[in-house]
Amino acid sequence: MEDTKPPEYWQGVWKRVVVVGGGVAGSLLAKSLQFHADVTLIDPKDYFEIPWASLRSMVEPSFAERSVIYHRDYLTNGRIIVSKAVDIVNSQVLTADGRLIAYDYLVIATGHDDCLPQTRSERLKEYKSENEDIKASDSILIVGGGPTGVELAAEIAVDFPEKRVTLVHDGSRLLEFIGLKAANKTLEWLKSKKVEVKLQQSIDVDNISTGSKTYKTSGGETIKADCVLLCTGKQPGSAWLSETMLKGSIDGLGRLKVDENLRVKGCKNIFAIGDITDIKASYLGQKHALVVAKNVKLLLGGGKESKMSAYKPKSFQVIVSLGRNDAVAQHPLTTIIGLVPGLIKSRDLYVGKTRKQLGLDPRQVDS
Repeated sequence: MEDTKPPEYWQGVWKRVVVVGGGVAGSLLAKSLQFHADVTLIDPKDYFEIPWASLRSMVEPSFAERSVIYHRDYLTNGRIIVSKAVDIVNSQVLTADGRLIAYDYLVIATGHDDCLPQTRSERLKEYKSENEDIKASDSILIVGGGPTGVELAAEIAVDFPEKRVTLVHDGSRLLEFIGLKAANKTLEWLKSKKVEVKLQQSIDVDNISTGSKTYKTSGGETIKADCVLLCTGKQPGSAWLSETMLKGSIDGLGRLKVDENLRVKGCKNIFAIGDITDIKASYLGQKHALVVAKNVKLLLGGGKESKMSAYKPKSFQVIVSLGRNDAVAQHPLTTIIGLVPGLIKSRDLYVGKTRKQLGLDPRQVDS
């Protein structure tokens, strides 16, 4: 367990900011506030992972050396508690190991409900194991045709063209979160790489038995596969909040309801950022973090609430990586597929850019 503490002179001098969740949003927020407040980051892992790099790490495990980052490497002036938050009581957060962490300002950034190893070394071993499974398989079944399923199918098809890849998706088209034109271009690209795509069909993932290599779709088709990779949607990481003082602020989809300043509705000193909120996040978690960092700094300095920044969702560019060289990009006025959007995202998957944002060497491999 890691528990790094700020200098003693902080104690009782600076306001206390507690960030629960060390994902893409929470890590950037903690880093942004660490020299403005007594910051504590609570996360069940000792590392931050750049999420959009995870699929490349499955086909190239060494890629994870730069994308899986110790919290201590970017949070040099704060406290890190490697544990789960389990309750919020009287301006304190209770952790699974029994600690009560007091706060003046609280930020919830627990994203999606992921089951990941506690340590960076275990996560790197996991990628090596997944890579070995892919290499040992002649046929691979991917369940889910959202961005994760599509990008994983593309990564495997490009790096292992000899593999037989089948993607099953229960929707009428791939990538329902973007336009039809971009989805159709993506489908044609996958077909050109010999990925077999089955739409409007599902696999009963709850009844997939270990060792089985034959799978039935809802359409009655039989698929043989040596390896199955599940890329279906994840639940928001809000289950721990259901019995806390914030239980009335959770919507029917398990997300926290926030106002334009990204404060949890009805709360003066509690914010929420990233995929845990009812404002579309995914690619925008970092933008949430920067807005809240600005607002908390304002409040820490005695500024008026009326001067807080509002988060304003805008139409934005979406880029879905298709292997190492290609991508599909949806802009407000046009859709492009191929090498041009690939140059923007697919080569490095924004890993260098994200590391730089955290104050780290873009090229360095962490030890």
